Amino acid sequence: MKKMPSAADKSEIVIYTASDGTVQTEVRLQAETLWLTQSQLEELFATERTSLVKHIQNILDTGELEEAATCAKFAQVRQEGKRQVRRDILHYNLDMILSVGYRVNSKRGTQFRIWANRILKEHLVQGYTINQKRLQEQQKQIQKFKESIRIVERGLLDNIETIDQARSVIKVLSDFSQGLEILDKYDHESLETSGKTRVSAVVIAKQEFLDVVQTMRRDFDSAVFGKHKDNSFDSSVCQMYQSFAGSDLYPTIEHKAAILLYLVVKNHSFVDGNKRIAAALFLYFLEKNNLLTGPDGQKIISNDGLAALTLLIAISKPTEKDTMIQIVITILNRKQL
Repeated sequence: MKKMPSAADKSEIVIYTASDGTVQTEVRLQAETLWLTQSQLEELFATERTSLVKHIQNILDTGELEEAATCAKFAQVRQEGKRQVRRDILHYNLDMILSVGYRVNSKRGTQFRIWANRILKEHLVQGYTINQKRLQEQQKQIQKFKESIRIVERGLLDNIETIDQARSVIKVLSDFSQGLEILDKYDHESLETSGKTRVSAVVIAKQEFLDVVQTMRRDFDSAVFGKHKDNSFDSSVCQMYQSFAGSDLYPTIEHKAAILLYLVVKNHSFVDGNKRIAAALFLYFLEKNNLLTGPDGQKIISNDGLAALTLLIAISKPTEKDTMIQIVITILNRKQL
């Protein structure tokens, strides 16, 4: 005989009702079998306890079934008077239930076997389906992580010129990569797709952004810095505040900030300075929305981190857009309480 975990740990309760309606009892479902107590067996087969105990002992003595495999004690909380008492209650599994049923009342035993087999099949199929779903979600998460690693690898091999740049790129991923419990069988944390803020973003007009670009020109000795190449910058700003059916397409400040950074980098709206402009407007947007610094008073993202993040976006492929947006949102979220 073995002692099993308490009912609250892993078991489920299902209700069995006989075809004639005379018997209705709660049946414990655990470890891919069904379990009943002695009193429930008495009710199920309409027999006396002494007779029931005799049948069980004969089944064990003849070696038809093994006690360790068919009998177990489950911890249960019972009401005794005004107190709740936790006690170990002896249960018998489906093999024992059916063996007793053939000796006491074969008709009821057959009815119960048909019901039990159906319930067990449903339980196993449902469990398989749930596990398959969780496995698929885990595989998706691992795939996202691999995509991020490929972006970094490509940057290290082809686009990053110095060791310092390489270190910055690796560091910027550390903030979110540590949160991905991809080796855990079931529980893991996904890349975040939505920001934590619940207030509406401050709407910044295109001209206000361009004023920031104009201010930056004095710091760069280039006649083409910030010079429009086409009208795609207008499109970037409009897309950030885009709505559908009365709701913002990008509902949080973090999501809007990520879209702004990504689009200004990837649309190449200016003849020169796209990455620098994107990073500056990203910081400006965060500051206007009171999100540039975290609760600890520190910047939500360091200068090196922003440079690395901007570079990652620049070298990413169009098909990696969602991954890059999620990386930005995840980093912004991790710096908040």
